[in-house]
Amino acid sequence: MERIMDREEIFQSLERLRKGLLHIILIFVLLGVAIFPFSRTLLRHLYETNLNVDLVAEPHSKVSLVAFAIPEAFLSLLKLTLFASLFLSIPIIFYQVWKAFAPLFRLKQLRSQFPIFLTAISLFYLGASFCYFVTLPFGVRFLLGYQSANIKPMISVGTYISFCAVFIFGFGLTFELPLILSLLSYIKVVNAAFLTKNRRYAILLITIIAAVVTPTPDVFNMALMGVPLYLLFEVGVILVKIIERKRARADIHLPQP
Repeated sequence: MERIMDREEIFQSLERLRKGLLHIILIFVLLGVAIFPFSRTLLRHLYETNLNVDLVAEPHSKVSLVAFAIPEAFLSLLKLTLFASLFLSIPIIFYQVWKAFAPLFRLKQLRSQFPIFLTAISLFYLGASFCYFVTLPFGVRFLLGYQSANIKPMISVGTYISFCAVFIFGFGLTFELPLILSLLSYIKVVNAAFLTKNRRYAILLITIIAAVVTPTPDVFNMALMGVPLYLLFEVGVILVKIIERKRARADIHLPQP
């Protein structure tokens, strides 16, 4: 009966999420309409942050973005608008997801919702900012360092926008690790003993994630991703231990039948 009830609660959460998608789409579209007139300014800022690099073949000239098809310039600005709209819609997306699945966690005595919601947003934007201002500039400049007098970079504007968006969103989502571990601890999927025992496997997984997410294969840029992610893992372990201690104290003070 309890298993059937859990299944019904999951279906109810998915139904609430389906209804929340309408609000997400509405906000996403409205933000896109508001952002599109400023898409050229966003592209200029994205260029100056990472691609303001001198050409080896042409001294005093900078790397430039090019469009390889007639509609690519327009489609690239539209793509940048969509990514920017999605980036700004993250609070709404997280809110609707949490609103849909929060009842499942309340059954596990998780009553405080706003701190979790605020933490999720903060971690995402912290990871995205870390990527944009630290990792991405280093990575792009590292890759452009392989140009020579015979190899002149011609970077598609559409490919460049997708490249930046993938890593910015990737970093933002990976920085959610402590919160994910904490929530999994609340529903008793993981515990501190399991995480501590399998720390070596966690380090291996973090190394693989760092190698995939970072824009370059060099050790320095992988460390820029791997070290913060490992620290976030350790923070998650500490939070799991705190949750388990609170649960143990609560069990002690429960009235005996």
